[in-house]
Amino acid sequence: QVQLAESGGGLVQAGDSLRLSCAASGRTFNTYTIGWFRQAPGKEREFVAGISRLAYTTDYANYVKGRFTISRDNTKNMVYLQMNSLKPEDTAAYYCAARVGPLVTTGSAFGSWGQGTQVTVSS
Repeated sequence: QVQLAESGGGLVQAGDSLRLSCAASGRTFNTYTIGWFRQAPGKEREFVAGISRLAYTTDYANYVKGRFTISRDNTKNMVYLQMNSLKPEDTAAYYCAARVGPLVTTGSAFGSWGQGTQVTVSS
C-alpha cells in the first residue's frame, strides 16, 4: 500500500499562491490515481482535484476550477497542487489520497491518505 505525505501548506493572504506537494512511497506509484481533498473545521471533506495514474485525465471541483492545477511527476513519486488566487474560503486542511482505479471524486473510494497540510488564507 502506498504511503503519502503532504507538504507546502501555510498562512497566506487572499490572492496569493501556494503549491502543495504529495510525496509517495513505493515503486508502483504510477499505478495509482491521486486525489486532493480538503476539510474545513465543522465541514465535510470535499473533493478538490484529481489526476489519473499517467496524467491523461484531470478533474477539478467547480469552486477551484481555473485557479488550481494538479500535476504529477511519476519519476519522482510526486503530485502537486498549484493553488492561485487563493480565497479565505479555501482555508482547510488539504489531504492527498490514492486509489487503484479510475479517477473519481468520492473520498471513500480512496484507500490511502496522507496526514494533511493546513492552508490558511487571510482576507
